[in-house]
Amino acid sequence: MWLFARKGPSGFSASSTAEEVTQGIDGTGLTAIVTGASSGIGTETTRVLALHGVHVIMGVRNMAAGRDVRDAIVKEIPTAKVDVMELDLSSLASVRKFASDFSSRGLPLNILINNAGIMATPFMLSKDHIELQFATNHLGHFLLTNLLLDTMKKTAQESGKEGRIVIVSSDAHRMMAYREGIRFDRINDESRYSRVGAYGQSKLANILHANELARRLKEDGVAITANSLHPGAIATNLFRHNSFISGLVNLFGKYVIKNVQQGAATMCYVALNPKVEGKSGLYFSDSNMAQPNPQAVNTELAQKLWDFSLDLINKCSYT
Repeated sequence: MWLFARKGPSGFSASSTAEEVTQGIDGTGLTAIVTGASSGIGTETTRVLALHGVHVIMGVRNMAAGRDVRDAIVKEIPTAKVDVMELDLSSLASVRKFASDFSSRGLPLNILINNAGIMATPFMLSKDHIELQFATNHLGHFLLTNLLLDTMKKTAQESGKEGRIVIVSSDAHRMMAYREGIRFDRINDESRYSRVGAYGQSKLANILHANELARRLKEDGVAITANSLHPGAIATNLFRHNSFISGLVNLFGKYVIKNVQQGAATMCYVALNPKVEGKSGLYFSDSNMAQPNPQAVNTELAQKLWDFSLDLINKCSYT
């Protein structure tokens, strides 16, 4: 990543690591949920938050992998407080169970990091019969956030500390999304399905979700921020469904692609750095504020997606 070392207004760059952007920050007393925490930038984010004293709940599909990660973190950081809970974002029933189990533990919740995701998969339907990338990357996180929001509001009120919701998107929303942005009437249309188009659509949905959530939280006068971000191009298992891209990553990755420590930086920056306090409804890249494409800041599209997502969740509750 030596090609992209120029620092932005925050003092950080694409080459900054998660530890660097959180240096000197005390997260003791904070509780965070990180989805997709058993691999890649989710694992590094969990480790760095735990390093700063944050109690981290790992939301993972593979419990065995999650426990291995937790054990490795605790071995490295004996004081780390890390728990593992099962969460499959492609299943709304699993999301509901996770939220219910978390609530039953009576824990506070200061930080929610919606990180889990899949990329450019062949056409598949989720357990709720929704196109898999949209279901996993957007809808599961949409429901999870809604179910945990009351806990976050209570925590913010009782602790006097700002809550933060961090939604991991991608610059793929710029070039990869379908021309119309969100295909509301054709979410499950296999005949017109594009792997990259569906991925871009889900990443656009992430930004729209964060923006509409931020608007609603501000309207309610709640001390919780919601922001989205592009972690950067990272050499992780997201590329497993595309052998050509995987080959390019292996060949040229060290020059243009971030390592995991750099890839987790923006997520940790938005979740923990005091420079982000009070900032909401924004898009970040390389630990600096960035500008998404015009569709991503379309308030009417954001509201339409919110209503569409609620309708989908409600329909799935009765099927």
